[in-house]
Amino acid sequence: MTMDKNFDAATAEARIARDWDAAGAFKAGAHARPGAEAFSVVIPPPNVTGSLHVGHALNNTLQDILVRWHRMRGFDTLWQPGQDHAGIATQMVVERRMAERQEPNRREIGREAFVEKIWAWKQESGDTIIGQLKRLGASCDWSRNAFTMSGAPGAPAGEEGNFHDAVIRVFVDFYNKGIIYRGKRLVNWDPHFETAISDLEVESREVPGHMWHFKYPLAGGATYEYVERDADGVEALRETRDYISIATTRPETMLGDGAVAVHPSDERYAPIVGILCEIPVGPKEHRRLIPIITDEYPDPDFGSGAVKITGAHDFNDYGVATRNGIPLYALMDTKAQMRADGLPYAESAAIATRAARGEDVGDVSAVNLVPEHLRGLDRMAARKQVIAEITGEGLAVTDAEGNPVVDAKPIMQPHGDRSGVVIEPMLTDQWFVDTKKIVQPAIDAVRDGRTKILPEQHEKVYFHWLENIEPWTISRQLWWGHQIPVWYDEDGEQYCAATEAEAQAMAPGRKLTRDPDVLDTWFSSGLWPIGTMGWPGDTEELRKYFPTSTLVTGFDIIFFWVARMMMMQLELTGKVPFETVYVHGLVRDEKGAKMSKSKGNVIDPLTLIDDFGADALRFTLAGMAAMGRDPKLGPKHVEGNRNFVTKIWNATRFAEMNGVRGGVARPAPAHTVNRWIMGELARAQAQVDEALTAFRFNDAAAALYAFAWGKLCDWYVEAAKPLFDGEAAEETRATMGWVLDQTFALLHPFMPFVTEELWRLTGERDAMLAVSDWPALEAAQIDPDADREMNWVITLIDAVRSARAQMGVPAGAKLDLVVTEADAAARAALASNAPLIERLARVNPAQDGQMARGMIAVAAPGASFGLPIGDVIDPAAEASRLEKAAAKLDKDASGLRARLGNPKFAQNADPEVIEETEAKLAALDEDLARARAAIAQLAAM
Repeated sequence: MTMDKNFDAATAEARIARDWDAAGAFKAGAHARPGAEAFSVVIPPPNVTGSLHVGHALNNTLQDILVRWHRMRGFDTLWQPGQDHAGIATQMVVERRMAERQEPNRREIGREAFVEKIWAWKQESGDTIIGQLKRLGASCDWSRNAFTMSGAPGAPAGEEGNFHDAVIRVFVDFYNKGIIYRGKRLVNWDPHFETAISDLEVESREVPGHMWHFKYPLAGGATYEYVERDADGVEALRETRDYISIATTRPETMLGDGAVAVHPSDERYAPIVGILCEIPVGPKEHRRLIPIITDEYPDPDFGSGAVKITGAHDFNDYGVATRNGIPLYALMDTKAQMRADGLPYAESAAIATRAARGEDVGDVSAVNLVPEHLRGLDRMAARKQVIAEITGEGLAVTDAEGNPVVDAKPIMQPHGDRSGVVIEPMLTDQWFVDTKKIVQPAIDAVRDGRTKILPEQHEKVYFHWLENIEPWTISRQLWWGHQIPVWYDEDGEQYCAATEAEAQAMAPGRKLTRDPDVLDTWFSSGLWPIGTMGWPGDTEELRKYFPTSTLVTGFDIIFFWVARMMMMQLELTGKVPFETVYVHGLVRDEKGAKMSKSKGNVIDPLTLIDDFGADALRFTLAGMAAMGRDPKLGPKHVEGNRNFVTKIWNATRFAEMNGVRGGVARPAPAHTVNRWIMGELARAQAQVDEALTAFRFNDAAAALYAFAWGKLCDWYVEAAKPLFDGEAAEETRATMGWVLDQTFALLHPFMPFVTEELWRLTGERDAMLAVSDWPALEAAQIDPDADREMNWVITLIDAVRSARAQMGVPAGAKLDLVVTEADAAARAALASNAPLIERLARVNPAQDGQMARGMIAVAAPGASFGLPIGDVIDPAAEASRLEKAAAKLDKDASGLRARLGNPKFAQNADPEVIEETEAKLAALDEDLARARAAIAQLAAM
């Protein structure tokens, strides 16, 4: 079959992907050797609303490399694909579409009809990312594609499965064990979606902010001596005060203050600790009192050293309040508007003041400390009103001119990553996992090595999170998701059961109402490994593929997903969910900046595939995946590897034009060049196997590039050209055909499309390359004599080429090659490879002689040579050019040396930046040394 001039990736990749599907190439276990060891991977399930981004491209490329490598080595492989139902994201997409179509909103049509619309959308658009992963070349067992809502009530045909049943079973099991409970805690609240969200769904943004300073008058007109000292303990200020001052960026939350806290060591406030002060807002006749307390949280050196404690609206304050028994007063409703429900303000303020005096006031959920004239206002509108009222009363801290002190400063403000609105810490009733009850086995499993996290630096992150774990909020106020399997009777009693019928059986004669909330998607995805393999059933997949072998994931979800899978699977099965967790970095732009839409530097992997092909993108990402590093990606990098794809294509096309075919038996060549390339192939495979075993994807890619481009496509193809017309022709055709076959196989996990196409075009095959055997090469295949001879030839040619380029010798000029010294081995190598050396180095046949004026020296092991260049260049002009180049190199090197010698750079720069700078300096120093050596040679001419 004649090869086309170019590899048409756009056409070929789609066809090859269809061929793989049609052949069932990726079905679990279908191509395993008898009795083979299992290798299983579960895909981090992308959101059903998602499309392929550059992080997905890296994550799935690395998984695919591992899976294809193991499949070709005969392992019983399973790469389990699937999607997450993505509660908030999916509900948002469907609601937006309903609004665009001017349809009634979800509350108007009701829950059941709305969920039907989501299922309809999923059937229509939910598999977008699956097609995009196939474009990338992901070799998942697509026949097993899973979904975290499969089998849920209302699921249409085609969405059968037991994942929903598994999720519900786990909830009931954990509830009955006391691991899951309902309680009131502070959570991240999204006022747009009116639901709790996870930390991962919160995006901190720097925004313009203000810090207001207010006075809290001491109760009953009390005063104290306020004394301020400088850093040396010398008294700097002494005055009588009848207030304590605080600073806040959120004045509206003052209405819910439960205390003012100072550090126990802060002597300024020691006289007033334990007394009451007034909150400076609200009706004067009902001005509320709160205690001044001590806690380790306040920083005595920041601001006034005193902080207001609003436990129901700040996570740090929540900790202070719960430690000190301070009541938590909720101020806002689900839309972040000031509450309009509850008790009247006067009654609420009286209850709060009694609590401040130490009385037990019981449940304060009905207490509403928002004055009537502020009730129903948006929180930002309430802020303006509160500031105006306090300032009007003269209770704002003022400067020397009597102006209120307001510090304008940027602040980090939490926003919902989907809604874009400011997140409100809210005290709400939610369902929680008491993680402290199930966390220890997950810690132990990593400590004792049952699960290994790579790079090891991420183990510290893992342990830090788990050893300081808080209860996990698992309920969401949404309609799309696994509905909480708890029912309530008229008295509020709870009945937890897998079905309503079971719950009703627990409460005969009682009218039951189901909890409207759904489960956090991290709860259901926490069951991903076992849930996709048929658990709780005793399935063949579970017995064969669980625990899974490797999880490839990003560092940002070590806690949200990895740790939770560890906790849940160990609690449910007693086994770790995976043996190795490989954590890759964050793909950054080519300058090292984090990609963001606001910066305009987001790279679309689908565009890169359109422009350069999936193979080029994959090889680029693998080549950049150094362990513990963030890849820096730009289109030029991918374009460079598109050239690599082209190089392999062209080398194969050259072979075809010279009668080379694949599918041949392993040869036993006699010619040095053929023996040498077989040894280089064996060396490359050993490097690739070693690197992939250690998850050093970049080292494997580098070894393949060095062999396939440098050794095979350049040196071997050039060395083989004259052999096609001589006695070694058939031997060379067999060797080149066999070596190309093995090279396609070695490259296949990284560049599956072009290698599959070349495999098809170059020989009669029993199977597709994707399911063919990995090369079985031995170190004994390396022939020391051939290795030594060819490396000598390469060294000499490189030395001549380098010297020509350094001295500015015209490319077309053919130089004499004068042998000034050579041992027997060097002379033998020179004689055996003379045509190759003469053609590639552009020299005349070698002749013995002595160094003379007008010559420059080059060397190879055991030999020295002279190149007469005096008649083809202007030595003075070349020396001048090199002097200028050396001066620039020296200046650049000095700049880098000064940067590395700067203590601030060493302290503040990332280790990766320091290492890159050191590498740049080393390269400059090498270039400078070569330039100076060349200048010295020119001076001696």
